[in-house]
Amino acid sequence: MLEEGKKAPAITLPDSDGNKVSLKDFLGKNVVLYFYPKDMTSGCTTEACDFRDVTPEFEKLDAVILGVSPDPVKSHKKFSDKYELPFTLLADEDKKIVEKYGVWKEKSMYGRKYMGVERTTFVIDPKGKIVKIFPKVKVKGHVEAVKKVLEELN
Repeated sequence: MLEEGKKAPAITLPDSDGNKVSLKDFLGKNVVLYFYPKDMTSGCTTEACDFRDVTPEFEKLDAVILGVSPDPVKSHKKFSDKYELPFTLLADEDKKIVEKYGVWKEKSMYGRKYMGVERTTFVIDPKGKIVKIFPKVKVKGHVEAVKKVLEELN
């Protein structure tokens, strides 16, 4: 499991246009890296729209938002366009990054066990160090908690 205070593992994944995006592209900025289970589902849509609505405030705090899920590029494009998301969504189809970040977990719904993404947010400082990990995120009130961490960094 990753720890606060440690360097964030490298990431290079395609965005919703198929362009390769790396975490190192954002050195010098705060990064809100949030992992979510699936495009177009209710909790994930609420979370994405909450981040969308605070993007201007996060930009003032010198922060970029990156969303990651195992959905394909095409799904991210549709999701991003439908909800006018002003931040980057990254497609981790082979699940290497969700595994590297420790968010690919056994989950259970209606007694059925399956593997999926545990909703988790990492706040990474301008030097690439993890300053805060929000495991098992509950969507309601989450962006406010992330914003508070960013304000403390500035």
